[in-house]
Amino acid sequence: MKSFDRFIALGDSFTEGMCDEIVNGQYRGWADRVADVLSGLNKDFTYMNLAVRGKLLPQVIEDQIPVAKKFISGPKTLLSFHAGANDVLRPNYQAAIAKERYRSALKELAETGATIICFTIVEEVDGKGKTADLWNQRFSDFNKNVRACAKEFGVTVIESQEAPWLADRRFLATDRLHLNPDGHFRIANGVLETLDLPFDPAWRIPLPPAKRKPKLKRIMENTKWIINFVIPWIWRRVRGRSSGDGRIAKFLTPVKWPINI
Repeated sequence: MKSFDRFIALGDSFTEGMCDEIVNGQYRGWADRVADVLSGLNKDFTYMNLAVRGKLLPQVIEDQIPVAKKFISGPKTLLSFHAGANDVLRPNYQAAIAKERYRSALKELAETGATIICFTIVEEVDGKGKTADLWNQRFSDFNKNVRACAKEFGVTVIESQEAPWLADRRFLATDRLHLNPDGHFRIANGVLETLDLPFDPAWRIPLPPAKRKPKLKRIMENTKWIINFVIPWIWRRVRGRSSGDGRIAKFLTPVKWPINI
């Protein structure tokens, strides 16, 4: 069975682990869960997580890749790269520029000799109309680029299409954007299975059909979501701010894993 000396995780809130359970004052997240398994296979294993919520593709490239490269030691280093999904959601998104940036980033990382994984995203979004159609088209286009770049540079893709039921809102937190603990559990085990490492097969079991909620409850939940998440998100965009402003990564240097506190 393969093992890794180090796992370095790059990206945004998805990889930071937002909305998973809190451990030692920080979100746990799928990457920490993967590190838990990897540490059991190698007593010398160390872990870095450079991901910060809200970061755009250029920020991940400029701020995180140079740090990661200092600690990569060939194929025994596992590196995850997921960036660009936040860019897709921006009104001024420029697909051609983003695609080339993504390709250049993956090329730079592949040249280090690390074992690399990247991710496609769920393409379907709730709702109908021009906005939903636009996002579906953008997400699909994003995924095509991820797959093409991964094939070009020999990178392993963690494929959302392998488990389309992950689009089920019950795997999302109340903000309807980030994964909840069950979602992070399933992503972690999807990664482990793809890498041919020990995993929990329960990750592939879909939830039973959801019961339709009463109309009044749906209205109340939607109103609460708009007040608590949508309006603050719009207000940050108006001010040119991000949820990641002023934040630093969880583990900027290699740490022995698991951490004993």
